[in-house]
Amino acid sequence: MNDKNRKTTTIKQTFSYGKSKTVTVEVVQKKKRIKEKNILNKKVENKSKISSKPRKKLTINKRFYSSFKKKILDKKNYDVSQISDKKRKIIKEVKIPEIISVQELAKRMAEKSSDVIKALMKNGVMVTINQNIDADTAEIIAGEFGHKVKRIDDSEFDINLKEEIDKEEDLVDRGPVVTIMGHVDHGKTTLLDAFRSSNIVSKEHGGITQHIGAYRIKTKTKKFITFFDTPGHEAFTAMRARGSKVTDIVVLVVAADDGVKETTIEAINHAKAAKVPIIVCINKIDLNESNPQNVKNQLMEHEILSEEMGGKNLFVEVSAKSKTNLDKLEEAILLQAEILNLKANPSKKARGIIVESKVQQGKGATATVLIQEGSLKVGDFFVAGPSYGKIRAMNDDLGKKIIEATPAVPVEIIGITGIPIAGDDFKVFENETKAKEIASYRLNKSKIRQTEPLTKESLEKKLSDKSNEKIKELGLILKSDVQGSLEAIINGIEKFKNDEIKIKIIHKGVGEINQSDVVLAAASESSVITIGFNVKPNTLARDLAKRDKIEIKFFTVIYELLDYVKDSMSGLLVPDKKEVLNGKAKIKEIFKMSKIGKIAGCEVIEGKIEKNSKIRLLRDNKVIYDGKLNSLKKFKEEASEVKEGSDCGLVLENFQDIKQNDILESYIIEEQKRSL
Repeated sequence: MNDKNRKTTTIKQTFSYGKSKTVTVEVVQKKKRIKEKNILNKKVENKSKISSKPRKKLTINKRFYSSFKKKILDKKNYDVSQISDKKRKIIKEVKIPEIISVQELAKRMAEKSSDVIKALMKNGVMVTINQNIDADTAEIIAGEFGHKVKRIDDSEFDINLKEEIDKEEDLVDRGPVVTIMGHVDHGKTTLLDAFRSSNIVSKEHGGITQHIGAYRIKTKTKKFITFFDTPGHEAFTAMRARGSKVTDIVVLVVAADDGVKETTIEAINHAKAAKVPIIVCINKIDLNESNPQNVKNQLMEHEILSEEMGGKNLFVEVSAKSKTNLDKLEEAILLQAEILNLKANPSKKARGIIVESKVQQGKGATATVLIQEGSLKVGDFFVAGPSYGKIRAMNDDLGKKIIEATPAVPVEIIGITGIPIAGDDFKVFENETKAKEIASYRLNKSKIRQTEPLTKESLEKKLSDKSNEKIKELGLILKSDVQGSLEAIINGIEKFKNDEIKIKIIHKGVGEINQSDVVLAAASESSVITIGFNVKPNTLARDLAKRDKIEIKFFTVIYELLDYVKDSMSGLLVPDKKEVLNGKAKIKEIFKMSKIGKIAGCEVIEGKIEKNSKIRLLRDNKVIYDGKLNSLKKFKEEASEVKEGSDCGLVLENFQDIKQNDILESYIIEEQKRSL
């Protein structure tokens, strides 16, 4: 180990726990080699010299970044003002309609919704992102953000769907659309059954039509007639109005034994408003009580005159039950259609109107459409109000599948997204993108209409409603089989207006009662009634309603439903209170007892004094005390009542100021139920 190149070094190391240890380290030094003195060796020598020196320690302080950034900017001669120029705001032209939501306004200005809400709050308008504001407020906010404003009308936003002008050579004859109208139970549906050789009446609850039915028949002359059967019940005013708008001819059915009724007069007014010719059908002439002449005389009061009496209206006397004179009614309809010269172009894209819409199990949302122009084919893309879709399948009025529907043909379509409202326009488009765009625009527009803008007047109204705590609220969750029936129910309920009770329709819809309807009823604070019209709950909803003790009412006849709602409202009314006087007693003597106090010795001078009734003390015809009896005794024994002419002892509850000749009146308060 005795080598010249080896050296030993002793290192003393002290550990953290106090003990020290000596370590011997042996260092071996390598011999320096003799190198040639050339340029390369000089470079190596210089390198070894540099490396032998200790390295400089680089320290970065807090100011290093700012100074480093400044040096770089100075070196590159970078103008900082150019950065701000790039971030400068882009001024836009913002189109503002009459009512706009905060979210939509922020989107059109390309600003953050939170910044828009802050600006509104500074101006004293407290709104959320989904609430609507008026055009004046939106214009002020847009001006604050530096944007240009362009006020527009809703009609400018609306997609203009103009009707195409048809060429004369493209037009062909079409069948007439006939609406059957009249009073309830005058035989409208039975008349239609006689034409179709079917039995629709037996399928209807209570024998009353409760939705619009569209049917097509073929006459003996091989011509087609499309019939609309409208409800006759008074609640279905909107449906009758809708039926008169889409029709060419109105057949007014009047029972020969019953005469002209309120609904008959209303049907005449609807037909006159729509400027539609009226054919009067006097039904039930086979009955012994029938009097057709009386019907004609009653109709004269409403300017409905037969041709025999110098009028313009056709009159036909029929019996739907025995199928008498039905051919004459057919002839009258076809004659009127010939005078009207009804034509349509079947070669263009279909256009029509939604007659009825509903949700069917296994099919989903379906709608009955009356084609007015063009031809509807399977696979066509369409828009119906705020809904759109693609025709997956079509069925006629008999339930048979068809591929194409021509003008004046009613069809049931499958493949619609959402449930359109009866009376909505139906239009076919070339592609799904355009149909979806139009439907989404209409849906947004309808949402804006439903949401009331926050104005000073609406805010005051909300505050006044909250302050009036005496007003009771009845909540309703309504589900119906078809849209038209739901509309009629709501119209009927709205007539039950009362200052003490407010009706709030929490939810309304078409289809079966589902789980969410029951959850909504359970979560509502006010009294809630869940009503199903011609629909039942599914299994999950039934189990949930049983668990949460939510009562669901089912109805198949509309007037029974309306009567139930009316009775429910009457139950919430505060009953009338009426005072009934039982009898009077006069104080003759006053007795004092240490434990009881003063006892009034009385004589019953009128009626009877009951222990459980209220008592009133009168002195000089002024009420001194009004309260209850603590004790009523007759011959030292407690008594429930003391009749006229008898003496008794009375002790008043918490009252001792009694005098001789005071009058005591015994009375009760009766509550009487009120009704609307």
